[in-house]
Amino acid sequence: MAFWIFLAIVAGIIVYFIGIYNGLVALRERAEAAWSDIDVQLKRRHDLIPALVDTVKGYMDYEKSTLKEVIEARNQSQKATSLKEKADAEEHLSSALGHIFALAESYPELKANTTFLQLQQELSNIEEALQNARRYYNAVVRDYNAKIDSFPDMLIAKRYGFTPKEYFELEDAKAKEMPKIEL
Repeated sequence: MAFWIFLAIVAGIIVYFIGIYNGLVALRERAEAAWSDIDVQLKRRHDLIPALVDTVKGYMDYEKSTLKEVIEARNQSQKATSLKEKADAEEHLSSALGHIFALAESYPELKANTTFLQLQQELSNIEEALQNARRYYNAVVRDYNAKIDSFPDMLIAKRYGFTPKEYFELEDAKAKEMPKIEL
């Protein structure tokens, strides 16, 4: 009888640790899927920028440096490999886009251009979707990192190579806010 009780306890412990492992795997996969959502929004943003630059180019003859800055920031963001590099590049890109919209105030014809207004609205929608995706990713990463640092989950996490994930954060407090686009 004692043997069966011992066997049931061992089986219970094994099932418990399997549950911990599966929970860690599920959180890791959710974090990777959430990062994929951010990546999709960033790609949409990057794809929109050439159309925006082309639309603005005809109106802003004297603002070539601003357009060049946006293009360079977009290229830098696309080349970024690590999460930190990506966050820094996206912060720079947000700032450069903000300059375009600020300069657009000086060009009434541009502000009235329907293509520009559509691109501006689409970019605003993408920024909102990106903010939501970033918030969700960071929440999943928070849960994942807390789980791999909690006892007894940390025993399984360390044994099977679960490592903490980085948050996707912007350093500049201004860049954390969605760019204000005034018409």
